[in-house]
Amino acid sequence: MSEANPDITDSPLGQYQKRKSVFPKAVDGTFRRLKWAIMIVTLAIYYITPWIRWDRGPYAPDQAVLVDIANRRFFMFDIEIWPHEFYFVAGLLVMAGIGLFLVTSAVGRAWCGYACPQTVWTDLFQHVERFIDGDRNAQIRLQNASWGPKKIARRLFKWGVWLFIAFWTGGAWIMYFADAPTLTVDFWTGQAAPVAYMTVFVLTMTTFIFGGFMREQVCIYMCPWPRIQTAMMDEKSLLVTYKHWRGEPRGSLKQAQAHPGTIGDCIDCNQCVAVCPTGIDIREGPQIGCITCALCIDACDKVMAQVDRPRGLIDYITSEDAEQEQAGKPATPVLKTLFRPRTIAYFMIWAGIGLALLFALGSRTRLDISAQHDRNPLFVRMSDGSVRNAYTVKLRNMESRPRTVTVTMDGAPDASMWLSDSSRDKAARSFTADLTPDAVTKLRLFVVTPTGDGSRQEFALTVQGNDDAEPSDTHELVLERGGQ
Repeated sequence: MSEANPDITDSPLGQYQKRKSVFPKAVDGTFRRLKWAIMIVTLAIYYITPWIRWDRGPYAPDQAVLVDIANRRFFMFDIEIWPHEFYFVAGLLVMAGIGLFLVTSAVGRAWCGYACPQTVWTDLFQHVERFIDGDRNAQIRLQNASWGPKKIARRLFKWGVWLFIAFWTGGAWIMYFADAPTLTVDFWTGQAAPVAYMTVFVLTMTTFIFGGFMREQVCIYMCPWPRIQTAMMDEKSLLVTYKHWRGEPRGSLKQAQAHPGTIGDCIDCNQCVAVCPTGIDIREGPQIGCITCALCIDACDKVMAQVDRPRGLIDYITSEDAEQEQAGKPATPVLKTLFRPRTIAYFMIWAGIGLALLFALGSRTRLDISAQHDRNPLFVRMSDGSVRNAYTVKLRNMESRPRTVTVTMDGAPDASMWLSDSSRDKAARSFTADLTPDAVTKLRLFVVTPTGDGSRQEFALTVQGNDDAEPSDTHELVLERGGQ
């Protein structure tokens, strides 16, 4: 045994502390009700969204939000993202990252405390546990009780409910990648793709284990965000803080009455510890286990009201304001704390990216053209001395309706073109094509010039819908005129 700490052995494995079970106590208050609201809204969005229908016409899927991997499309209500437009998705991810920076710099780990999936599902599982096993004291008694029919029945029932929730969590996820009603029928009749069953199994087990058993261990040991978020925080970030200058020294009500003026406001009731979902004691100062859910504030404010002392012994406050309040100076107004240069800079960057994405989304064309010159051979000399170049042209119709378009050649005035399914006799400076809805039409195009002087000449192909007033897109190409 180690002389410094007899609870730690000399074995390397002895350096790891065994997990202490956490049994959060139920509490009511402003922040608990906020957590309820966010949990209900986020879970409703997650489970219901795949079933919302959205009419896009007869040629496109009617699921409001769909990641169509098979056809390489992403649908979100009226927005359709193609593979070459992935920068929209990348932009949203960048906005999410900067949004995290913004929230963290302003109110600390509020994302962790309210909206993180691990927090939301753990909170849900804890409510189920509280409904079946009872509140904190009843859960502790059941935990310490010997195994018997009653304990086994409660455990199996609770784990069954957890597993049911976890299964529907995994099942809801796959609904975002295929038509939800169709996939549901295929899933239960055994006709779905193997990857669907594998995905549901993996997500079911991870939700069941992370939300039901590991809980705070995921936040403290597995998640990298607690270690990263400190870089976004400063002395002006709002944090859940125990005001030690007001609460210390701790003592019971009897001690306070016996020694007036010598005992702080904290009566050492440990309610702030009892309600904490990660089991920390906020009175020990900032800790990596604090997810700033503020349930300790609700618990402490309730106790302060019962003992007729002012609320706010535990409160959202910045480090700077904590020093000012300790010195007897007024705290900075909350709005001034939130709207400071750092948070404004984050917001401006975040909003700038969002506006740029909206502008790009509103100004993008739904019809475009791309072409590739054949490389082997670069050109073919015809029997009459003319030179022919070949190109593969792709016309992308990103609307959910069939369209007829005209492709026109600009530049190389002595050249003409024709499609491979017609003859040179029909060579012209333009041609029409019928495009299928929401698809890419590939064409083989020949361009011929009557002279072969060995030079190179640039030209462009312009596509315009027959019902459009202006051309939609242009692609520049090179015409090889051959050589001796």
